[in-house]
Amino acid sequence: MTVLVRPLVAADLADVARIYAHYVTDSTATFETVPMTEEDWALKAADIDRRGWPFLVAQDEDGTVIGFAYVTFWRARPAYDLTVEETIYLDAAATGRGVGTALMTQVLDEARRRGARQAIAVVSDHGAEGSLALHRKVGFQEVGHLRAIGEKLGQRLGTHLLQISLED
Repeated sequence: MTVLVRPLVAADLADVARIYAHYVTDSTATFETVPMTEEDWALKAADIDRRGWPFLVAQDEDGTVIGFAYVTFWRARPAYDLTVEETIYLDAAATGRGVGTALMTQVLDEARRRGARQAIAVVSDHGAEGSLALHRKVGFQEVGHLRAIGEKLGQRLGTHLLQISLED
C-alpha cells in the first residue's frame, strides 16, 4: 500500500472525526465516550499548532485519509515542556498494513526536529493490542501500568504508560 504522510489541513477534519468516532463509540481504545465534532478537532488542531507540535495524516493512493497522529504537551507545568504525548488512530481497514509504522515514525521524527526530548503514549489495557504492539515496534518501552482507572462499555479499564527517548 502506498501511503503519503503529510500535515493536517482543514479539509481532513471530517475524516479525522470519522476515524476517531469509531474508537469512541465501538471500542475501549480511547476513554473518550462522546465523539468529537469537526469543530472540536479544528480547535484541538489549532491548539497543537499554536504549541508548535505536529499533527499529521496518512492518506492512501486515492487521497483518502486513513489515519492521523499528533503530539501535544504531556503536562501543563513548564518543566514538562519538552516531553510530549503521542496519539495515533487508524481507519479500521488500514490496520496491519504498515500505515501506523509510517505515520508514527514521521510524527516522532517531526516532534524530535521541533525539540521534543521524550514522548509518552497512554494505551488502553483492553482492546488496543494492535496499538501496544505498534508502539513497541517503533521503540516505546512500557514504564507503567495503571490498573482499573476507568470504565467504558461496561468494562473496567487501565492504561499502559509507554515512553521513548527522542534524544540522539
